[in-house]
Amino acid sequence: MDSHRTTEVEPGIVVLELTRPHRRNALSSNAIAELHRAIDRIGGDPAIRVVIITGEGPSFCSGADIKAGPADSSATEGTAIGSLFGAAHSDLVRSLAAQELMASLFEKIHRLRQPVIAAVNGHAHGGGFALALACDIRIASQSASFGAVFIKRGISACDMGTSYFLPRLVGAARSAELLLTGRVFDAAEAREIGLVIDVVDEADLLETALRTARLITENSPLAVWMTKETMWQTVDAPSLRFALDIENRTQIMCTTSGEATAAFQAFVERRRPEWSAL
Repeated sequence: MDSHRTTEVEPGIVVLELTRPHRRNALSSNAIAELHRAIDRIGGDPAIRVVIITGEGPSFCSGADIKAGPADSSATEGTAIGSLFGAAHSDLVRSLAAQELMASLFEKIHRLRQPVIAAVNGHAHGGGFALALACDIRIASQSASFGAVFIKRGISACDMGTSYFLPRLVGAARSAELLLTGRVFDAAEAREIGLVIDVVDEADLLETALRTARLITENSPLAVWMTKETMWQTVDAPSLRFALDIENRTQIMCTTSGEATAAFQAFVERRRPEWSAL
């Protein structure tokens, strides 16, 4: 279990730190399987309000661990995907199983009810780039760099959600240039194109992410969950009417939960509201 460390740094705020600095936090099959379990635990814990993902050492995540050996898939044993890594299966089947294991992790992170902040320190390349894209908010250190470098390795740059997330975050034209060239770009450019919300000194990265997390935790857990879910659903809305229908149903569900009444009462009494747990 050397792939990550999960720490509750403040009530309701958890930092999930990738802890394989000797591999630039590259993700082996073991690491991915362990992260699946960590994300499942986080998603099932109503006390956790916000998740911050970062990396130990000089890298955020350098993507798939291309130096991984057979021992690096032992944590998948006993799972449905893990059974496909056996010697009885072809290289194609094993490769597809590994691909599914990683891609489904990023989908799971994106689908968490809690907001996820990527505190990007250093390299976020390949699968690490896809991991940052799967988060809801990205903050970068001065040393951060990004790149969909898959195309440099002779495969499509559209991998592990990049073709879905990147155009929605920076626009189709800029996304096409980044994906087709596979070039690595720095934190300043990431801020310029709107991929990250802020670029800060390395020493200030976690505190900056925490400030954003604290602002989120001031709001109703239900309202935060519904805001995240509704926003990402309406990004794919085929029409304004579709988006409005989702918003209308979400608002009525939230207002009948009692949270709105509690918020207005707190406003009248000039105090912070006390929210109900999920």
